[in-house]
Amino acid sequence: MMNAHNDPHQKKPPRILCIGMPVRDLIYQVQEVPKRGSKENASSFTEIAGGNALNSGITINRLGGRVALTGPIGGLPENANTAIHQQMAAEGIDTGGFITMDGIITPISNIMIDPSGERTIVTYRDPKLWTVELPAPDQLLHDIDGVMVENRCAEFITDVCVEAHRRGIPVVVDADRTMSLREGLLTVASHIIFSAEALHATAGESDDLSSLRKIAGLTSAFLAVTSGAKGVRWLGSNGEPRHMPAFPVHTVDTLGAGDAFHGAFALSIAEGQPLEKALRFASATAALKCTRFGGAFASPQRVEVDALLASSKAAQVV
Repeated sequence: MMNAHNDPHQKKPPRILCIGMPVRDLIYQVQEVPKRGSKENASSFTEIAGGNALNSGITINRLGGRVALTGPIGGLPENANTAIHQQMAAEGIDTGGFITMDGIITPISNIMIDPSGERTIVTYRDPKLWTVELPAPDQLLHDIDGVMVENRCAEFITDVCVEAHRRGIPVVVDADRTMSLREGLLTVASHIIFSAEALHATAGESDDLSSLRKIAGLTSAFLAVTSGAKGVRWLGSNGEPRHMPAFPVHTVDTLGAGDAFHGAFALSIAEGQPLEKALRFASATAALKCTRFGGAFASPQRVEVDALLASSKAAQVV
């Protein structure tokens, strides 16, 4: 199947609309996560822009796609917003779609990363952010080939997703929070990629396969679950379990790896790649991100992902 990178008749790469909440990521590298009531000295500190949709947008941009970002951002503190806009500008990503909500604090995540690369996160998002009013779906979906959304934002993204579904535009949902089994996104999403924790909590089941099968009875969307180093699982066309192992890499930072996976997957789907190829591409992208410190700003370029895919025998479907 031709895609945006090898079809001579397609002049532009896919443009993906990423909807979510930008976040200030305050990152500490620690020897170990402090126990309750204790203290721990960090060996380094950095602040970068973050958030699921924003991180996915960075990855899409690095992989050669075009990105449109939208969603609520707090008006306080002003210097934090300036830093987010500057970092996105350095990536070549337009932040004109962010909607500033005056008097509201921009979301903040305090993140501790231990020597294994695992991250522990505490995040604050002002409840008023969910009252945002996005531009009309017709405006947001102009020149859009795919939509990537955070399921935590269902309250203000569903109308856009409904219209995208009506137009036949793929809607990829990053489900890292529990979903209601009556959630509207279940009926309009084309693809839902869960974290293991969110999947089990949503289905009320304790294992991946029974959870996927339960939710599959409620939606026609493609369903999958990512589990870090354990790889990705999904159901085949006849409901049979499928599994793709993760690429073996030396992990130094898992922050943003799931977002890199979602961004790469959304871009692949918008390019028209087959599901298994899209999953492998996303897995390779997330694996390379984990080898570098810096959240989504450590996402790889497409040439790096292609090289890993060409050289590695890992991540074969079983």
